[in-house]
Amino acid sequence: MAMDDKTLIDRIANGEKIQQGEALSSGYRAELMRLMVVFADSELAGAAGFANVINCGPGLRERQVAAQIVADKFDHAEKALNLLKEFGVNPATYVASHCWDARLSRTLDLGSRRIGGDKRLNVFHYPIQGWTDALVLSTLMGAASNVQLKELRNCSYAPLAEVMENIIKGEERHAELGERGLANITDVESTASAQGSVDYWYPRVAATFGRADSEHNRHFRDYGLVKQTNESRLTEWEGKVNDMLGRLGLSVPGA
Repeated sequence: MAMDDKTLIDRIANGEKIQQGEALSSGYRAELMRLMVVFADSELAGAAGFANVINCGPGLRERQVAAQIVADKFDHAEKALNLLKEFGVNPATYVASHCWDARLSRTLDLGSRRIGGDKRLNVFHYPIQGWTDALVLSTLMGAASNVQLKELRNCSYAPLAEVMENIIKGEERHAELGERGLANITDVESTASAQGSVDYWYPRVAATFGRADSEHNRHFRDYGLVKQTNESRLTEWEGKVNDMLGRLGLSVPGA
């Protein structure tokens, strides 16, 4: 028999973790599944998009790094989908059910509004254009993922908290590798290209934090899945990436 919302929320407020196999309230189950599906879909779509630029790397080392990022993202998606088995999801069927490398026009600006199809974050609907563009996206989105996912190490659903430890380490590496690649750009033409990519991706990555008045974020906080508001997480990300862009000699769009 499923526990009611009040009992579940009281348990979480007392510091208890929800374990695999427990009968969840319908509200908690829905928000937990949403959180994991958005993550899995974003990792699958992100991997598919990044795979297309592996051979754009200027050397074998860069291509190896890009291939490892793709492999990491597939591994992260697999971990989330394995957790979703508990909720009736068949990972093999699920992976085959969407076109993960599908992209929309780069001229679009979807903001934070949801569109049909899978549940990937909107940033993964846009195509990547070349190696420098990929480095910028990896750096900005890696930093965003670090801010967005680190809370999940202590979330109320114990199985998700456990798998997030290694996933967060992977996302931190992606941001570091992207920054290192951008730091190696020294010629004027490549720096101008990087700035153009920052101008493009910065607002689209910022939009992944969602609306300040998001009902889903409020439910996530009620259920102990996250602690921060969307607004506070966005502010944290801006502080990190603005400092990073300054170190690289790049400008924050609109600053």
